[in-house]
Amino acid sequence: MADLKQFAEQLVNLTVKEVNELATVLKEEYGIEPAAAAVVVAGGAGEAGGAAEQTEFTVVLKDAGASKLAVVKAVKELTGLGLKEAKDLVDGTPANVKEGVSKDEAEGLKKALEEAGATVELK
Repeated sequence: MADLKQFAEQLVNLTVKEVNELATVLKEEYGIEPAAAAVVVAGGAGEAGGAAEQTEFTVVLKDAGASKLAVVKAVKELTGLGLKEAKDLVDGTPANVKEGVSKDEAEGLKKALEEAGATVELK
């Protein structure tokens, strides 16, 4: 059990670059598409940005598209919401999925939601 806790601490403390490298290894060597997991891990890793560059983003779900169930599942997985809460969020589009997130996390969320069939905007 102590090994798993140590492993979890290592994952949480990964930089954005390391998370991207881990995602590449998982995909190329093991055939695992870790988009959602990488986003969750990357959520804790922040990047320092320039004063003129926007550093916090809001991920806005504009439309669930034709594959609403897949989008509800993606929202549930990416946000940690319960099934009912995720469904309510998707039903209430346009809706903010996450606010105040880093650029990398926002882009990861957008990519995952678009892969599920949603229309997403970053603000």
